[in-house]
Amino acid sequence: MLLHYITNTPISVPHSYSAFSSHQSPFHFPKAFPQPSHHPSPLRQLHKRLHVCSGMDNIGVSPKKEVAVAVDASIEEEYASLSKLYKEFTNMSTIDKAWNYKSPNGKGSHATFSIGQPNLFANKKKKLMLSSFISEDSNGTLNVQWSPFPIEITGASVMVPSPSGKKLLVIRNPENDSPSQFEIWGPLQLEKEIRVPQSVHGSVYVDGWFEGISWSSDESLIAYVAEEPSLHKPTFNDTGYKKDVGPTDKDCNSWKGQGDWEEDWGETYAGKKQPALFVINIDSGDVRAVDGIRRSLSVGQVVWAPTTKGSGSHQYLVFVGWPSDTRKLGMIYCFNRPCAIYTVKAPSFGTEIKENSINDVSVINLSQNTSSAFLPRFTPDGKFLVFLSAKSCVDSGAHSATNSLHKIEWNSEGEPSPAKILDVVPVVMCPEDGCFPGIYSHNAVSKPWLSDGSTMIISSIWGSKEVIISVNVLSGKVSRITPSDSNHSWSLLAVDDNKILAVCSSLIDIPQIKYGSLAKDESKDATWHWQDVSSPTSESQEKVKSLLSSLQFDILKIPVKNVQENLTKGANKPFEAIFVSSKSKHEACDPMIVILHGGPHTSLLSSFSKSSGFLASIGYSLLIVNYRGSLGFGEEALQSLPGKAGLQDVNDVLTAIDHAIDMGLADPSKITVVGGSHGGFLTSHLIGQAPDRFAAAAVRNPVCNLALMVGTTDIPEWCFVESFGSKGLSTYTEAPSPQLLKLFHDKSPISHLPKVKTPTLFLLGAKDLRVPVSNGLQFARALKEKGVEVKVIVFPEDTHAISRPQSDFESFVNIGVWFKKYCKK
Repeated sequence: MLLHYITNTPISVPHSYSAFSSHQSPFHFPKAFPQPSHHPSPLRQLHKRLHVCSGMDNIGVSPKKEVAVAVDASIEEEYASLSKLYKEFTNMSTIDKAWNYKSPNGKGSHATFSIGQPNLFANKKKKLMLSSFISEDSNGTLNVQWSPFPIEITGASVMVPSPSGKKLLVIRNPENDSPSQFEIWGPLQLEKEIRVPQSVHGSVYVDGWFEGISWSSDESLIAYVAEEPSLHKPTFNDTGYKKDVGPTDKDCNSWKGQGDWEEDWGETYAGKKQPALFVINIDSGDVRAVDGIRRSLSVGQVVWAPTTKGSGSHQYLVFVGWPSDTRKLGMIYCFNRPCAIYTVKAPSFGTEIKENSINDVSVINLSQNTSSAFLPRFTPDGKFLVFLSAKSCVDSGAHSATNSLHKIEWNSEGEPSPAKILDVVPVVMCPEDGCFPGIYSHNAVSKPWLSDGSTMIISSIWGSKEVIISVNVLSGKVSRITPSDSNHSWSLLAVDDNKILAVCSSLIDIPQIKYGSLAKDESKDATWHWQDVSSPTSESQEKVKSLLSSLQFDILKIPVKNVQENLTKGANKPFEAIFVSSKSKHEACDPMIVILHGGPHTSLLSSFSKSSGFLASIGYSLLIVNYRGSLGFGEEALQSLPGKAGLQDVNDVLTAIDHAIDMGLADPSKITVVGGSHGGFLTSHLIGQAPDRFAAAAVRNPVCNLALMVGTTDIPEWCFVESFGSKGLSTYTEAPSPQLLKLFHDKSPISHLPKVKTPTLFLLGAKDLRVPVSNGLQFARALKEKGVEVKVIVFPEDTHAISRPQSDFESFVNIGVWFKKYCKK
């Protein structure tokens, strides 16, 4: 917190924009940091704007006044300095998506990039589009021509080019009760604008998971997922209940009641209750809901099926469905939700619609023999439907785990029907050293195929790196096509014929666009030739590159301490940690920040991170620990953690720290730790179980008390699975017994509260549905009560990720200041 308060309460939790208007950042400097001397600094403005608040309102009781404690000048300078530095990082744009199309003459290709850039003062992310033309000369040298400037697509929720690249769909989701807006753009102008009222459907899903926006092959129809219209709500007026109210009736003398409560899909899906399937005809502007899908099935990831020979004029849609017959549990980051792939007839837009046409519609489950099937993609010849499965998540309860890849034969002679599921890539249990660890991917480009029609290109996690792999769906052969001798991470952007656009980066290298070409040699396996795509660079990026040039990183193999016979082979294998440090040699080690990921079944990769780059640039080494249970190391290692959270993962982090100290990389007296979500759970455990190891700590929306969380989170089953392992699935209940609540408490960081003495910074999102703000506040108040130095910042409009531009900015500047206060170089 920028100001410390003396109050009559155990702890003061300030509004994140304390003493600022709700639209300003606490670091609202006009253009440069620090501000010129003739402008008072934000901290001094805070002093002027604070008012004296009454501690008690009771008449006859002397109120205690809230007094601002003066801020040390050096701390104020630290804020100014770090704010200026982190702004260089936050100003950088990121490539979110790309599309690649052959040019009409077949020489070269057109590439379009969707770019995001934070706008700190507006507290939003700008969406930009930038185009280029890429060609190779006879020597294979790459020539790239960029458009002079990116174009901002103001107010756009999503942009999706058509398969030919000749049309662009822009969707603008509604605010309040206004309609959704669909825009069809051609090469030179806006060709069609269609407004869809709320009575037809609500916002279109553009979240990346339920999201499914698919052009038909002739580019006349678009299938998509949107919120189903709200259920009827009662209307009341001065005489009581009002009957026979139409959906468009408006009466200033009446009001809408709340109606029946409906569950939504949890974190980041507040108010999103029923994703449903629609098709829009872009010529007529007609919108039709897809009939036959029961309301208890939430849908997403829709694609058009190939036209079948015996189906007449019927077109079919293929989509993923998640049943919600009982409770809707949180969806985002939770791949253990059972789901299946279905097909249904697309609505007809003919002039005459038969009265019994709805009765003719039936939804067919194509993946009946597995509990998980998602991301459907048809092979170019239409013979196979390929999909990923997270069955290992569903079976074990882990929210993420090792995926498998499957296919089914598509019936091209008549109506679709369930078919035998064929394995393409199974779950890898225990990979040999340096070998393929399994598929860890939850997204795929719309056209992932090479020219042979059977090789699929996807991004996946491999240890502490992201790589690009090819999978032959006929033979099941998996190949890593990005360089195996590099610790950089690679992310797939687009595939066209045998050309690939990707992004390559590392913790010390900003993202670089790469162009991959398949070079076939009959005597060898297919090889890939990667070239840099020269791209426009901003002044901000050059400054960041200069800062990062003084850094180096390595991926460390950390042997497991106390290898146990009752563990699987994979669980006893070394895990990894990424170590980032200065290239300069000093007699004394730089102070070290231990960075811990959430999940716990995720990973922190070697790819570029603005926040990690910032922390490394202010004089800290970084130890980024991928403890056992992380993605990218095989299923046995991952499944070793559920039931041992707070023990095995804590020991792995301490082992990694000891390893760094033994290698002479860290000073044991200058170590801090930071983590969010489960990483916050780990951080809170570490400062309790190892109270003398850390000079300072910072936590973002931490899990501190499982007994409190289990009744308030959108993922209560997570508490059971991570506490009790796979047995937690059978133990799960909405009403835990006193005995269960005690077990939850005993497995929580709060059980180690009496031992904690580490100064701790809490960063909390008030709208977090995953780890509600009460969890962090309870722990912070308890630490304050026992005299531990605590600082709390609550972001009133943020959810679990604390990702709004101003909130992210304030979070990491405060982390930097906090660590510098307690752990100086």
